[in-house]
Amino acid sequence: MPTIILNKKQFEELAGKKLPLEELKDRISMLGTDLEKIEGNEIIVEVFPNRPDMLSEQGFARAFSSFIGVKKGLRKYHARKSNYKVEVDASVKKVRPETVCAVVKNLILDDEKIKSIIQIQEKLHIGYGRNRKKAAIGIYPLNKIKFPVRYLAKKPEEIKFKPLEMSQVLNGKQILELHPTGREYKNLLENEKTYPIFIDANDNILSMPPIINSDDVGKVTEDTKDVFVECSGFDYNILSKCLNIIVAALADINGRIYEVKINNKISPNLEPKEEKLDIKYVNKMLGLELKEKDVNELLERMGYDYNNGKVLVPCYRTDILHQIDFVEDIAIAYGYENFVEEIPNVSTIGKESGKGKFNKKISEILIGLGLLECSSVSLSNEEILNRKMNVKNKLVKVESPVNQDYDTLRNFMLPGLLKILSENKRYEYPQNIFEIGKIFDDITDKDSLGIVVTGNFTMIKQKLDVLFSLLDIKYEIKEDENGSFIIGRCGKIIVNEKELGVIGEMSPIVLDSFGIDVPCSGLEINLERLDLFTRVIEEL
Repeated sequence: MPTIILNKKQFEELAGKKLPLEELKDRISMLGTDLEKIEGNEIIVEVFPNRPDMLSEQGFARAFSSFIGVKKGLRKYHARKSNYKVEVDASVKKVRPETVCAVVKNLILDDEKIKSIIQIQEKLHIGYGRNRKKAAIGIYPLNKIKFPVRYLAKKPEEIKFKPLEMSQVLNGKQILELHPTGREYKNLLENEKTYPIFIDANDNILSMPPIINSDDVGKVTEDTKDVFVECSGFDYNILSKCLNIIVAALADINGRIYEVKINNKISPNLEPKEEKLDIKYVNKMLGLELKEKDVNELLERMGYDYNNGKVLVPCYRTDILHQIDFVEDIAIAYGYENFVEEIPNVSTIGKESGKGKFNKKISEILIGLGLLECSSVSLSNEEILNRKMNVKNKLVKVESPVNQDYDTLRNFMLPGLLKILSENKRYEYPQNIFEIGKIFDDITDKDSLGIVVTGNFTMIKQKLDVLFSLLDIKYEIKEDENGSFIIGRCGKIIVNEKELGVIGEMSPIVLDSFGIDVPCSGLEINLERLDLFTRVIEEL
């Protein structure tokens, strides 16, 4: 969980009430956060990843003030109309296609407020932005920018500017090699033919997202009164929420938010979202008998407005995906300390299933062979499952996905493992990994084992030989063709004349699509074929 340091004095001013120390500690802990300590003028607290809006004095104080009843209900934010424009060029489509922007004026900044802005920017980069991959944030002094601003992509050799905290002008590739931040995040751009940049009407480069701002026009100081804010990435909805978190925090320190026209869209969208809530469902989940009046009061203490079965969710909340999220907030407002403990009337004796023991045995063997076990989510997307794997399999789509990156049930373990490798290239090779998890064929889920090693076909076959030898299973490989593997280095795994899985050396097309620059081999085994493993399971 991200740990943040709050300025106690600023926090209490924003919250609108100063509590005795022990009460302050108790209320912070009961808000659903993990208080580490309060020392002097510092409050050190861990914030759960589902509440990125609380990663600053402003956001934390906003939630806390509502929770203790000082400023209850929905906080509304408004973006004033303006003539500011950002032109998004088609050249960014393949590298980092989306951006959202805003202008915030009338700021009165000091050293502490600047530290707070930097902290929330960096914490959002790490958590909500997945180390800048999903979202990268830039904040610039408005007085140094001439509109319209353009968002476009150029060849790295054509991009030349002085990056933040450096004295010399560098081109795009040099920034990735020589600048500390460039080296840290070079994996996000190094395989791209063009890099994105923000550039103003005077041809001054503002930044090269998601890496670094310009030292000339991208540095906020205590003299800065007005700022231009942008978020870039791949998913417009994710970026919009990220921008809302930033501008809401700036508005809480007297900032005035202004709209920016981005091609044909207006940003930011600060309108609250309306969601349905069933009070019967709330009471069933919590074991309470709350009335509508009670629910209204509790939701107001968590920063919502409620009326006749509908909840208005503030623009900066990113975590509301289902009614159960409202149930959690209602429980926090009700007070976990007020729930009465009950012993269930059901008595059961549990034991590990045969299939569970078998999966555990496989894990132990593979760990013994030096492989690292991974655990990833069952949702992916067509880009990873089909296009990057060079196949055209039938996929099961989620009906109403919240995020386009997770809108498809995975039907194969190998794409996820290759994605993990692609995101860990900065670590030393060899990287040999495996995962046991669920895959989905239509709507049926199955246990599957996926293994990926950095090496050729011989290396993956050696892993299979040892695994099946220790399980006392005899197998054979029949040559096969599969778009994900090199022709002639791919085969079906056969046990008792029944197809069990696939093994092969990954195709260069697949490796290139994932940005992996070393040979890799993989295998996948269907663990649902219990008729082939019954004897092994019975012996465990």
